[in-house]
Amino acid sequence: MELWFNTGSPFARKVRILAREKGLLSCLTERPTIVSPVEVNEDLARLNPLVKIPMLVLESGESLYDSRVICEYLDSLHDGEKALPAAAALRFAALRRQALADGICDAAVLCRYEHAVRPESLRWTAWADAQMRKICGVLETLEVDAGHWTGAFDLGHMATVSALGYLDFRFGTFNWRELNPNLADWYAQTTRRASVAATAISNP
Repeated sequence: MELWFNTGSPFARKVRILAREKGLLSCLTERPTIVSPVEVNEDLARLNPLVKIPMLVLESGESLYDSRVICEYLDSLHDGEKALPAAAALRFAALRRQALADGICDAAVLCRYEHAVRPESLRWTAWADAQMRKICGVLETLEVDAGHWTGAFDLGHMATVSALGYLDFRFGTFNWRELNPNLADWYAQTTRRASVAATAISNP
């Protein structure tokens, strides 16, 4: 299998963390891929009409996307502890965490594009501010939840550490830790995991 990814993508990082946590790297080739919101990657477009990463190309030639689908697929390939637990309560708690974390990433990427890609004369500050308010709201929710997290590391946690890493990488002056100490402590501990350290977000 071939995973098309970008080191700057929090969505791709979530997939890469799962692959490492579940011992799937031996059956996976990681292919660094450049994407742009304004220029189409033709190689990617031929396999994925969304023209987004991550994308997983199976041995059959079929492509899977987006990150949520890829993670569920990879999680089905091993016999160990699942990133998405079978028990309904735990499963939906993990899926809820993933939805919140992915929501942070969606809003943060939009803000990034607004400030870094859109011509300055066309930037909509109020719209970007609204995206940041969404991020702050999600962080408040995760802050409460993080106070009850134990040693589990499910798909929702993988998504969360990826989202927080993206905030640090792209929004260095946004001090989310100050108002979210539980989340900050959890993040500091979680970044020590080998799978998380090996997939740190960086410029592609």
